Amino acid sequence: MGGLVVSLGTSQLHHSSFFGIQPAVAQRISPSDVWQLVYQQLPDLPKENTYVNKETGKVAETNTLANRLIRYHVYVKERSPIYRLDWKLTLADYLGANEVMYDTTYPGNDTLRQNPIEGDRAAINRLSRRQRDALVQTLVDIFNPHLQNTNNQPSPSTSTTPQKPQTGGADLLK
Repeated sequence: MGGLVVSLGTSQLHHSSFFGIQPAVAQRISPSDVWQLVYQQLPDLPKENTYVNKETGKVAETNTLANRLIRYHVYVKERSPIYRLDWKLTLADYLGANEVMYDTTYPGNDTLRQNPIEGDRAAINRLSRRQRDALVQTLVDIFNPHLQNTNNQPSPSTSTTPQKPQTGGADLLK
């Protein structure tokens, strides 16, 4: 599989340098690298890697659930890998609550003796909601490292103490 270009900047506008903003920096991330990072961070995630390669007749150990999930998400559904909602939609596909998944286009169908779609759907279904949320967060963190550790945390300028409203703002409109 070819690499996947992941934007790591704040702007994707091609003409953004006109406004003094530099175009986004891109980093090439291969799905073959990402699935390994997923298992490093979530070692209890099922691997589902006992399927046999059609050509070699050997077990395709690197053809894992995480690998197929990522390929399904990015290449089959063409969803963005940097947004939680997109990953949740993909998991909803696996759970039968969103879009129909087709055997013929599922990753591994063309390279494995047995299509792994049913086993993968069952594995995702066995995960608890907390495990699925951790999987989604891990994938987002890997594909979009600039957003790591910023979720659900107040910014340094955000005060949690209620402030007295300022008055006189309407006078500025005169």
